[in-house]
Amino acid sequence: MPVSVPPVSAPSVSAPPEGAPRHPPRLPRPTPLPRLTAPARPLPAPDGVAEFWARVRQQGTPLVGPDPEGGADHRAVTWLWRGTPATRAVQVLPNKLGDPRDPAGNLMARLPGTDVWHWTLRLRHDWRGTYDLYVDEGDGPAPGTGTPEYWRWLRTRRRTDPFNARTLPHRWEPEPVPYAELPAAPKTADWTPRPGVPQGTLTDHELTSTRLGGTRRVWLYAPPHRTPEPLPVLVLLDGEHWGPRLGLGHLLDNLIADGRLPPVAAVLPEAVDEATRWVELSCRPEYVAFLTGELLPWAAGRLPLTDDPARTVVAGQSLGGLTAAYAAVAAPHRFGNVLVQSGSFWWPVGPDPEWLTRAIGALPPTPVRFRLSFGEQEWVALPAARRLRDALAAGHRHVSYREFNGGHDYLCWRTELSDGLVELLGGR
Repeated sequence: MPVSVPPVSAPSVSAPPEGAPRHPPRLPRPTPLPRLTAPARPLPAPDGVAEFWARVRQQGTPLVGPDPEGGADHRAVTWLWRGTPATRAVQVLPNKLGDPRDPAGNLMARLPGTDVWHWTLRLRHDWRGTYDLYVDEGDGPAPGTGTPEYWRWLRTRRRTDPFNARTLPHRWEPEPVPYAELPAAPKTADWTPRPGVPQGTLTDHELTSTRLGGTRRVWLYAPPHRTPEPLPVLVLLDGEHWGPRLGLGHLLDNLIADGRLPPVAAVLPEAVDEATRWVELSCRPEYVAFLTGELLPWAAGRLPLTDDPARTVVAGQSLGGLTAAYAAVAAPHRFGNVLVQSGSFWWPVGPDPEWLTRAIGALPPTPVRFRLSFGEQEWVALPAARRLRDALAAGHRHVSYREFNGGHDYLCWRTELSDGLVELLGGR
């Protein structure tokens, strides 16, 4: 039987709680950024700039080199920008490697007499992350004042990195986002299509929802070599990004072919847009009712899905991670496994911060298995994440928890999703 969530002053489905923040608290970094004055590799003299940029174009950015003070398990990482005579400032923001209260700390320096702009960090050799570049070409407010208006304006001047071919699709913008991976970072080969691997199908559908109102797009992944036996099922939120953009089908094809997963089906509902996502993925009973009462029955009419909660996973990231955990707490009869990356467990309901953690503490234990992972650089989210982990453990629930060297980042979430699926479904 489902376990009832304790009564609260639930917000309406049409708006977030009155006065609730739409973003986590803007806290300063607990430790300074590990900036280095010396770049990862020597910068050029003024007469060697053309040759320098030719090498950069061939080798790619950012530059990575040994860190003379950090030891063998650290690297010096240098981001670059080739400026123009009009360039006044260049800001680089690797995912969660910045302090929102000190935006000037992420400004590049210009090498005197050249067009070379540079910025260097010391990072542990298993770091990986996407990053953004923002360039002031002299067409906005004066940068010297450092006013909030200037920093807001600069954040409208996003540019791609012309020297880095490694990119991921951006969550909300049409242009991709570049990324960097250091030598010991987890590998993402499972996401690359492999010749000779049997391929499942990813199909696009529309579902009319009474619970949410309107029509929603849903992607269904069906594994190759299907049998009449009921399939384990993954419900993965933010489906429009994971399915057609990031290529979830390739990951599942490879994991199934390697025997690390059984043939599994995936149901991927869309988040629609940012505004809808903030409203719906925030501990809403209506959304859980959509998942259990509309989405899964609809999908079961198209694929032979199991109704065994022990072979069903609900998964999400950020607000999607919060909602996945909430769905498993509210409907353990349907979701026996929850897979969360960087869940927004700071989220309040009404005036109650970290509401879900407190609600879990008041409930009797269930057989639901939790797999949580967070980035070491997510200094705002980590305290709430650790409190949730401790509340789950104190309630004698099955919980595995890990922290990876990265931020709030799909680059990291890809491998965390892969590892989590193998952990939760690999033997089932």
